[in-house]
Amino acid sequence: MKNNRVLTEPERRARREHKQKVRRRQLRRRTLASALLLLLCLVGGMAAASVWRRSEEAALVQERQEADESGTELIIDPWSETDLPDIRAIYGISVNETGWSHFFADNSYAMAPVDHYVTAMRCTLQNQPQGMTGTVTYQVNLSGSGWLDWREDGTEAGASSGDTPLEAVAMKLTGQLGEHYDILYSVLQNQAWTDWVKNGEEAGVSGQGMRVDGIRISVVERQKGRESYAGNIDPTRPMVALTFDDGPSASATLRILNALAEQNGRATFFMVGRQVAKYPDVVRQVAESGSEIGNHTYDHVAMTKEDPGELANQLARNSQAISEICGIAPVLMRPVGGAESEEGMSMVGAVSMPAVLWSVDTLDWKTRDAQSTIAEVLDKVQDGDIILMHDLYDATAEAAETLIPELTSQGYQLVTVSELASYRGGMLPGKSYGKFRPTQ
Repeated sequence: MKNNRVLTEPERRARREHKQKVRRRQLRRRTLASALLLLLCLVGGMAAASVWRRSEEAALVQERQEADESGTELIIDPWSETDLPDIRAIYGISVNETGWSHFFADNSYAMAPVDHYVTAMRCTLQNQPQGMTGTVTYQVNLSGSGWLDWREDGTEAGASSGDTPLEAVAMKLTGQLGEHYDILYSVLQNQAWTDWVKNGEEAGVSGQGMRVDGIRISVVERQKGRESYAGNIDPTRPMVALTFDDGPSASATLRILNALAEQNGRATFFMVGRQVAKYPDVVRQVAESGSEIGNHTYDHVAMTKEDPGELANQLARNSQAISEICGIAPVLMRPVGGAESEEGMSMVGAVSMPAVLWSVDTLDWKTRDAQSTIAEVLDKVQDGDIILMHDLYDATAEAAETLIPELTSQGYQLVTVSELASYRGGMLPGKSYGKFRPTQ
């Protein structure tokens, strides 16, 4: 039966020393295992494999004996020698006078509409391996109340039933999750996004009457010996955002996804609701791939040709359709044809979205020629570009199958629009953006 008594300081010290000894031994085992595996590959014999197995068994026996002698539990981390999967945060916010939002994807912009603010938040995780211990926990500073108790895994932190704003947020991962992953987060406060913080640090300024108007969260594998970045993006390296409008389609979208997967790249797909209804499985695959889904209205209607109320209905109907398929809602919209109006942009801000334009227009919809699209991109591409294409055409898919490895070979990170913005000033609802150049 487990002993629940409080340990003395010498006992706690002995346990810490034992844990450190076990971790050092596990490191030596991994080094020895790698060497013996190399030997196995070189000689191709069963003898090397047998030596490897015997060394592993002997090491485990020795560790168990030492654990028994010291009265401590044997610590074996099954994840230390495993390729870890990508775990993603999924989160939502409650907004005054509005209520709870849809859930948003990892490293997306969860923002209150213009002139509103966040009163509560909740977060859960996607793709946590079965058997890995721990969960996501989070704490909020509620204006006038201070720091509230920690909450975890989808439960509410804050006061969604009231109109009191959050002032700051802190988040942590527990158990084995916290040993192998970092959680990074940032808040929108005073019309600017705070710097990323992680693992229990405070995001936002509390006690000075400043409210939280948005939240971003990203979970990434912990990097040994170097800094972790949201979305596993290196902000010191060049990056571009490939964007695809008017889809999804049954053929071109999947070809583009496959090309991105081969290069560990991501893109943003501004989807039309009519196409979403036709190809729900493709929508789901885009979301599961880590690429971003944006809103391009339900019926592909131009902002300048619809009254603001109808534009809001178009965006809401499309967001709802996408959310029902993949569980997350778009946070970005793209005006059809790039056409904007003052009234329309006010409505875009009222539904918490930024508008995304572009800096490189391939005219692929017009030429339907892969080589023309390739040349247009490679001739003009710069760090921070947003590149416009359309995933309705096989010629565009053919161009993407060349551009994606070529841009990667040139040193560009292929990221989503939200990721591109995340280390270059961020985005605000009701504003439009065509590129994100490096900040000096």
